[in-house]
Amino acid sequence: MTIRPMTVPMSALLAGLLLLAGCARGEDARPIDNVSVADNGADLLAEDDAPADNGSTPLLTDGWVGKWIGVEGLVLEIQPAGERGHYVLSVTLLDGTKSYEGTAEGDMIRFTRNGRPESVRAATGDQTGLKWLAGKQNCLMIQQGEGFCREDAGPKAGQPAASAAPAMPQQP
Repeated sequence: MTIRPMTVPMSALLAGLLLLAGCARGEDARPIDNVSVADNGADLLAEDDAPADNGSTPLLTDGWVGKWIGVEGLVLEIQPAGERGHYVLSVTLLDGTKSYEGTAEGDMIRFTRNGRPESVRAATGDQTGLKWLAGKQNCLMIQQGEGFCREDAGPKAGQPAASAAPAMPQQP
């Protein structure tokens, strides 16, 4: 028996069959999961379409400006400090009043007290862990056992501040 060398058309046919066999879907083959890539692309498009925030939109923390009352004479007072999202926090505890510079970060105001990072965040009276504040809904807390609430008709601690321009009443 003599082995003849392959001709060009026969080798091309064999190469094509090998290529198709390598690309064929077997039983274990699964489609590529591109969900995260698609999600990231959608997020980028949404960000591009969103109007730029030029600082006119009130921050959630802007609604916290004012006096918040805790138990046994404890007080948290929050005042704006010049730049948007910057505040002066005056905290009155049993050992006196101390002031701190705070900065809005999402749904909290971050500050440093006694070398430790702290934050003021929205809470309910129940979340503060103080039985005297139990049942109250419009509260802020720094840490468990250090909570402050207010009863005013302003925005609740977890809601954004109203825009600066009051709504005009409708004429009948």
